[in-house]
Amino acid sequence: MKALFFVKLTSLMVGIALLVGSVFMLLNTRDFLSEAVITQGTVVELVEYRSSDSITYRPVVQFTNESGQLVNFTSSTSSNPPSYTPGQQVDVLYQPGERSSPRINSFFSLWGAETILAGIGIVFLLAGVILMFVPEFRHRKGETLKKNGVPIDTDYQGVELNTRFSVNGRHPFQVVTQWQNPATSEVHVFKSNNIWFDPSNYIHTDTITVFYEKGDLQQYHVDLSFLPKLAK
Repeated sequence: MKALFFVKLTSLMVGIALLVGSVFMLLNTRDFLSEAVITQGTVVELVEYRSSDSITYRPVVQFTNESGQLVNFTSSTSSNPPSYTPGQQVDVLYQPGERSSPRINSFFSLWGAETILAGIGIVFLLAGVILMFVPEFRHRKGETLKKNGVPIDTDYQGVELNTRFSVNGRHPFQVVTQWQNPATSEVHVFKSNNIWFDPSNYIHTDTITVFYEKGDLQQYHVDLSFLPKLAK
């Protein structure tokens, strides 16, 4: 399925790009700190920033630099409720000669952007890795169970949508079977791996073989090798 492959690749690329961006930001902050000096500043006002769904506040800080000049700067970070109040004293980091923008000496002001960026990047990267490799892992697990597992004939129940997963708004299908364990009289329900076409018209049998790991009916594979393959 081309759409699914595109989602996998996009997630991986976005994750990598965000992580690379966070590393560059981290190195930039590290270089800034290596030459920065610390002084005392005062929050003189809060600037309101509006987005489509929120209002946040950035502090405007005033301090005196090494030349005795008063310098005002607006913090690059904002919050709601405000993290600072007018008149509050804060530590300010700046590079003599104003080679870069001053920053409030706090974790979020120094490292917040790269931390958030790295967190989002990790989420995208993990999503891409899971989408890319989990199907292959399941395929290999299924092949192993077909070779070494215990086969049972289960009763075909039907086909259902896996609404817990979607790609571009589409849900995959799963074949559902069940089997009553003669030793315990318990009924076990089995669901196949995801299928990206409706297999209903290609199932002309009342029983489907399921292979399970000896001693563990939770580890199983629904054998659908009789179904046609989806064209790529």
